[in-house]
Amino acid sequence: MEEKHKYENDLASIREIMDRSVKFMSLSGLAGIMAGLYALAASVYAYQEIYSGQVSHSLTYFQGQPDHVYETVLLGLITLGASLSTGWYFSYRKAKRLGFSIWNSTSKRLLVNLGIPLMTGGIFALVILSHGYFGLVAPVCLLFYGLALVNASQNLFDEFRYLGYCEIILGLASSIYIGYGLTFWAIGFGVLHIVYGVLMYRKYDA
Repeated sequence: MEEKHKYENDLASIREIMDRSVKFMSLSGLAGIMAGLYALAASVYAYQEIYSGQVSHSLTYFQGQPDHVYETVLLGLITLGASLSTGWYFSYRKAKRLGFSIWNSTSKRLLVNLGIPLMTGGIFALVILSHGYFGLVAPVCLLFYGLALVNASQNLFDEFRYLGYCEIILGLASSIYIGYGLTFWAIGFGVLHIVYGVLMYRKYDA
């Protein structure tokens, strides 16, 4: 009986080592929470200051006032920069605490698996903007972000695959309800990030 228990412990240790070799263990739930808070703050600012609390549901609203969209895109880029910086800080801090290197073969694979869909979606969003289809930018961002998470989920915790599925569903819904992109953007990048960040923190960080 004691031998069986030792054998099971050895298997568990091997599985843990294998998980660490393929998964990016340094990602912190706090990074997700902060990214969600940034996104919600940006959404509130865009709604009040850029759109003056009058976001229309019609596509012609966006076509008639492109300046609003470009301001929103700039705000989104600032939010993305803040989220990435915060994510790197918390990941570095967690990696240091766990004794890991934040830059290794796993993080390189993660960067590629995340980067290709995200870059493709970003370029596609710019193409859409250049043609004046402003109302489709939010759906594209949500869809490609969700696809990026699913694509990179093999190097992340399993929960991120489900987050990716949720982002994809929101992106499809946003493509149907054109003009409510700011609302879907706030839910996808704000609320969902906070929810998953809290879950990740309680499960892996606390």
